[in-house]
Parts: sequence; structure tokens; C-alpha cells
Amino acid sequence: IIIGSTDDRAPAGFAPIAIGLGLTLIHLISIPVTNTSVNPARSLSQAVFAGGEYLTQVWLFWVAPIAGAVLAAAIYRVVGAKG
Repeated sequence: IIIGSTDDRAPAGFAPIAIGLGLTLIHLISIPVTNTSVNPARSLSQAVFAGGEYLTQVWLFWVAPIAGAVLAAAIYRVVGAKG
């Protein structure tokens, strides 16, 4: 959403609306299902306070967004290439 809405070809002023609605949709759909946290820092703080098994899982909250960003950028370079 961020890459597409901030592209030079996107309508001016559209980025805040698209990004905000996308983030809202992520929360509305996934929090009731998995208690999703889209902020790795928040995930880390909760894991530190909860301790135990939660600390062994917190790496995923850092690796997954980075991997997703790299994958999204690669796909956008191919699909959204100016041509």
C-alpha cells in the first residue's frame, strides 16, 4: 500500500487515506483472530514482560515485516514498473 500510494503516478493526497485504511483493515480482520501486533516494538515489550515461550517467538515479529517489505519491493519493481 505504501509503495503504490506514494508512487509518482498515484493521485496527490491519496497516500494518507490508503495507508490509514489499510492499517485499519489489518487490525479489524486480524486482531480478533490472532491478536496481531503490527508494531515489532510493541511485540517485543509484551514478550519481555510475559517471558517464557513468548521470547522465543518474538524474532518472527521482526523478521516477517522485513521479509515482507523486501518481497513487496521486489514484486513492485516487476509489476509496477514504469513502462
